Amino acid sequence: MQTDQITLEAKTYIRELFRGNADGHGFDHSLRVWRNAMMIAESEVCDPQIVSLAALLHDADDHKLFATENNANARRFLEAHDIPAETADRICTAINSVSFSRNKGKRPETAEGRIVQDADRLDALGAVGIARTFAYGGSHGRPPEDSIAHFHEKLLLLKDMMNTEKAKEIAAERHAFMENFLREWHMETGRE
Repeated sequence: MQTDQITLEAKTYIRELFRGNADGHGFDHSLRVWRNAMMIAESEVCDPQIVSLAALLHDADDHKLFATENNANARRFLEAHDIPAETADRICTAINSVSFSRNKGKRPETAEGRIVQDADRLDALGAVGIARTFAYGGSHGRPPEDSIAHFHEKLLLLKDMMNTEKAKEIAAERHAFMENFLREWHMETGRE
């Protein structure tokens, strides 16, 4: 199957998989991660099909969203589209290297994993990252102050955890935007 066609079908699959999701991990997030990944891939030596499918399917089995094992949702899609088992394993290896909570301090072993990890982390930064943080917090009944704590626990650490040069450049800009937001937040709320 042609890369363009399977990409379109993966987009359709994740649109259905994430239907009704409004916590910041839905279809729109996956598309932004895919766009980030494909942009980063242009300046890296990698397999673009693995990057593309891993980016689109990276949250298909996220433990916060699904009670699946062994990348069941991703593998279902890959098997249904006759992706060879070895390629599917490489895609799932890249997917499994993305999660911040499960891979804290670990650098992905493959170029594809590093690219998709960076692409996902970029979507947690900047204006979109701020919006996603409050969407996730709100959908889980957390007050805004808990979401602000998340900036210090995770988001402000991401800039220095990027793997690729392209992601480091983008992360620096988005990090600065978040620091400005936090300064404004603290000024408006009178909290430090």
